[in-house]
Amino acid sequence: MISLVLPYIVVVPPLVYALLTVWCGLRYFRRERQAIDHAPPVTIIKPVKGMDADSLANFASFCRQDYHRYQIVFAVADAADPVVQVIRELVALYPDTDIELVIDGRIYGPNYKVCNLMNAYPRAKYDLIIVCDSDIGVGESYLREVCAPFADPRVGLVTSLYRTSRFEGVACAMESMGFTVEMVPNVMVAQVLEGLSFALGASMAVRREALESVGGFGALVDYLADDYQLGNKVYRAGWQLELSDCFVESVVHRERLANVLSRQLRWARTMRVSRPGGYLASGITQPFLAVILALIVSGGAPAGLGAVGLLYAVRSCAALVYSRLFLRDAVFPRWLWLLPLRDAIALCTWALAFLGNRVTWRGHRFRVKPGGTLQEV
Repeated sequence: MISLVLPYIVVVPPLVYALLTVWCGLRYFRRERQAIDHAPPVTIIKPVKGMDADSLANFASFCRQDYHRYQIVFAVADAADPVVQVIRELVALYPDTDIELVIDGRIYGPNYKVCNLMNAYPRAKYDLIIVCDSDIGVGESYLREVCAPFADPRVGLVTSLYRTSRFEGVACAMESMGFTVEMVPNVMVAQVLEGLSFALGASMAVRREALESVGGFGALVDYLADDYQLGNKVYRAGWQLELSDCFVESVVHRERLANVLSRQLRWARTMRVSRPGGYLASGITQPFLAVILALIVSGGAPAGLGAVGLLYAVRSCAALVYSRLFLRDAVFPRWLWLLPLRDAIALCTWALAFLGNRVTWRGHRFRVKPGGTLQEV
């Protein structure tokens, strides 16, 4: 009797967590939204290094905003960077958009992205600052939706969820699935259980007053997870954080699986040092760990296979709900057959995050120190 029941007990944590993510997602995405017409002037700072997939198209999406007054500041460290020519082409294409290019190679710490932000910040004209990754594309209503929550003077920072809905190849599909079945569901659960106390780096809008109350961008220059640190510092300073309803698009191109796995490991080690307790506890919700344990305790008997089948029936339904109803990213059902492999990789990166402290980021190798600070190797 025990051998029949035990495999099903083993899969309970990830199964219940999958159902919890759906409930939290429904609660957020189906809530009643209040239309707010609040559009203060805003400065967008984009730290860039090298070329991303569709760089010009990504940058151009910020020049087509349905918004009355905004500024875009591009921050580059090296005048020889090929992205400089793309930015100059952008300026020629959109002469009526307030675009400024800052080329400044000064280094203040190991996080070179934050160094770019520090070099560009003095050129920001407005008191609402948006930091947006270079590989992000947005719709025409992006600024209007992201800035609306600042009508509440208690709001210090607004961050956005992201997705990838256009990609090619298995490697990119695996990465896109991570947003659909891990990142967004985890944010939904965190919002309900503990409230939003962190930011997501794809898009962060922050009041100048809130930013300077935590020491400005300089307070982030020694950290790997500058996005998490910015959101958490603003939260601990007493400001309210909000999650925007507007998804931004993480644009990817075909690349090798090794690059994707390296990035996944960097993200895993980032989360481990940022939220060590939560990261360790997340192991009990790892689906593939439950699969392995169910098969072991059943000795490969039908009960184990039945438990695994039940887990993936629920998990597949949750993935479809997020992909088709919430993110609308077209990842599922096309790539549903890859879900077990994606879960196996997630388990491996979760475990490997504990076995080392080195990461590769934009061609540089770093050692992640306790507390999340960086040391270049």
